Amino acid sequence: MNTEKVTARRLTAEEVSELSLQDEIFVSAEMEGLSLDCYAPASLTEPGKNFEGGSFTARTIFGQEIQVLPDNAEEPGIWVADKAGEEIEVLQNAGVLLNLALFVPNGSRESLESLYSSARDAFGAGIVQRWSEEVVTVPDVKVDLFEEPARARKNTSSQNRDRRALDIYPTRVRFMEPSDGWKFIVEPHKEVVDETPTI
Repeated sequence: MNTEKVTARRLTAEEVSELSLQDEIFVSAEMEGLSLDCYAPASLTEPGKNFEGGSFTARTIFGQEIQVLPDNAEEPGIWVADKAGEEIEVLQNAGVLLNLALFVPNGSRESLESLYSSARDAFGAGIVQRWSEEVVTVPDVKVDLFEEPARARKNTSSQNRDRRALDIYPTRVRFMEPSDGWKFIVEPHKEVVDETPTI
């Protein structure tokens, strides 16, 4: 386990309430419920001013959500980098986990194995691993994907839609998420016909 020493100071609940989502903090490092004797880089899940008493929620760069009571002396608390502070041990990043969905036109088991072996050759046999695999046959059809407000006003025209993507295969929708407050509308694909008069 690699850590680095960082000079930081512990924040009070009042100081945490002044933090934004962009502020870099350090919270107790946890991995799947296992508490580690060090800290992890993190940020608040929502601005500190939005918390009304109780605990603050922080998300580490490793994707773990931590509930923290800054003023509780029994807990590790929330820290911020400060040259005048004390040294703490911060867990270092070991790499990036890439969740990859591949679409292989007219794909076969042989072509998937070829892709896998090429990735292992490029990054190393001990690096590239298949955690789960799902082979899904994709229908030869295209759709138009629209994104529109989840609570649309009545009597609004369809022209107000925000067109998010064009000409996508239906299965790709599973790997996308709508923006906050928006929802997806999927319709059969319609070719765009340019009716601009030409001379």
